[in-house]
This record gives sequence, structure tokens and C-alpha cells, in this order.
Amino acid sequence: MTDAKSYRLDDQIGYILRRVTQRHLAIFAAAIPEVTTTQFAVLARLAEIGPVSQNHLGRAAAMDAATIKGVVDRLAKLGLVATTADPADRRRLTVSLTEAGTALFATRIDTALAVSADTVAPLAPEEAAALKELLLRLT
Repeated sequence: MTDAKSYRLDDQIGYILRRVTQRHLAIFAAAIPEVTTTQFAVLARLAEIGPVSQNHLGRAAAMDAATIKGVVDRLAKLGLVATTADPADRRRLTVSLTEAGTALFATRIDTALAVSADTVAPLAPEEAAALKELLLRLT
């Protein structure tokens, strides 16, 4: 059995990833206060793929059914997305960007790119690219 003193929290990948995520979330919130990172991801995915079922949107944005429902509900309350019943299956919701959602996403693209750059700013460009490549291998 490994001794408890051999476990050092600061050396654990999950702890390090959480700290990096907290840093990124703070940078994002300061730059784009209108929505959360999760909400912005949904806006970005809808801008990319267009109207889609809520279920498909959740998969495309890497969110489970409960999470995507909550995100879509909050974005709808903000007037950034609209939901309509699918004519072929009234139980299925189709989610689309509203004009306000399209406008917000379009006006915040450059800011979002700057947030990503700020997140990895302590790294050299080749280090940032290597980090991204390594993290993608873990997904």
C-alpha cells in the first residue's frame, strides 16, 4: 500500500486541470459577461451547424441531456436561442439561434479568440500548440 504522504495534490492532473479551467473561466467572464463558457459553446455550435435537435446539439457540444436542456432553457430566457417542436416528432425540440444570438456570437468571436490566446499566454506559441494537441489526445 502506498503511503498517504506520497500523494501530493499539486502533482495531480485533475487538480492542475481544474486550476487552469478556473483561470480560463475568470478570463472569459471578464471578457464576455453576457454568457457563460458553456452557453457560448452552444451559440458557437449552432452558428457552425445551424438549427438542430436539442439532443444532437448536446452531443455536438459535449453535454449530457440534462446539461444541454438547462443551457438551452437559459439561452432561450435571454432571447439568444429559440426552440420549436419538430414537425416529424412533436416530442423533439429543434434549437436555433435568434437574431440576438447570432449578433452576440458574431460580435464576440474576436473576444473569444482573445480569451483563448490569453489563457495560454504564459506559454510560447509552440508550447500552446503542443498543449492543445496533447489535451485533444485525452478527449
